[in-house]
Amino acid sequence: MPEQDVTVGQLMLAEYQSVKDEQKARIGFRDNLLYVTLAVVAAVAAASAQSGQTSMLLALPPVCVVLGWTYLVNDEKISAIGAYVRGDLGPRLAGLAQIERLSAFGWETAHRTDTRRTSRKAIQCGVDLLAFCAVPLAGLVVYWAGGQVGWGLLVLSVLEALVVVGLAVQVVLYAGVFGSGRR
Repeated sequence: MPEQDVTVGQLMLAEYQSVKDEQKARIGFRDNLLYVTLAVVAAVAAASAQSGQTSMLLALPPVCVVLGWTYLVNDEKISAIGAYVRGDLGPRLAGLAQIERLSAFGWETAHRTDTRRTSRKAIQCGVDLLAFCAVPLAGLVVYWAGGQVGWGLLVLSVLEALVVVGLAVQVVLYAGVFGSGRR
């Protein structure tokens, strides 16, 4: 077979395609985590209500925290890929192509200039908090109010509440409500 020369530009475009494929896969996985969370919450709530065992609600915090943390980590990687394309790969490719005024992969920057982006980020933060934090905390409140609280499960439930609050803090910090966060 004759040798084919691979240019730097071709390598950069291949890298771009590779990171965009990873980003697309992570977006699909991340978005499905919300649906999985809703299904698990519905199943646990229905089982608890049907059996009359409010202690079953103690399954909600660990499940929601694991799913919420996985959601958050994937969301961060999705943002990191966008930042890499905007801040590193795009400028290198534009420099290679000797583009002075335009940047490569303009959509990576253009979609971020929407005037409603900040409100969408705040709403998404609220949805994330609701799905992954408020629901399990509500389950704990129902458990505590149920009157059949033993000391061992009470201690466990308080620890679960603290872990959920910790996740809530991470969700808010990552959302950038106080300045830094999602890129």
